[in-house]
Amino acid sequence: MLSAESFAAYNALAELARSVGLDASYEVVPPPGFVHLNRPNLIVLTSPRLLPFVGQVMEADPHLRFASDERGWYLMDGETEYRSPRDDGHSADYGYIGRLPRPDGKGSFLYLAGTHAQGTLGAAQFVADNLAQLYKELKNRRFSTIIRCEYDSNDPRKILACERVTPIYRHES
Repeated sequence: MLSAESFAAYNALAELARSVGLDASYEVVPPPGFVHLNRPNLIVLTSPRLLPFVGQVMEADPHLRFASDERGWYLMDGETEYRSPRDDGHSADYGYIGRLPRPDGKGSFLYLAGTHAQGTLGAAQFVADNLAQLYKELKNRRFSTIIRCEYDSNDPRKILACERVTPIYRHES
């Protein structure tokens, strides 16, 4: 299943890529969510609930993780829980941004995922708005962070604001 917000996230990143002379294409991963991660220049968009193999690769992140319980999916930074404000009727969500290792050990891929689709879109918007700073600070190093985004309650595909709520964690290689 492809949400409108995930496709909007792809479009935001594709537009950014084209603005710097790169090409972009997308691929919808059918159930049960097996995606080939050993490819250069790969960005994966969606939650580990839909892509369980990516969730396993995310375990390489020493700082942040997704978790779930009877109330749903949420993000964790150590013992701090980031539960979606959307679940309580607010027009906001959390998103994960991380550069994770490829399973073949020959590079990394960028992973953007929200607790809901709006969080994925917010993560993409944060990357698009902050790409120069992220690159200046991190180059091609592995990292992760959690962002909080607010979206228009009348148009959930319109992100109004994004901000980091955790530090940018640098992962030792």
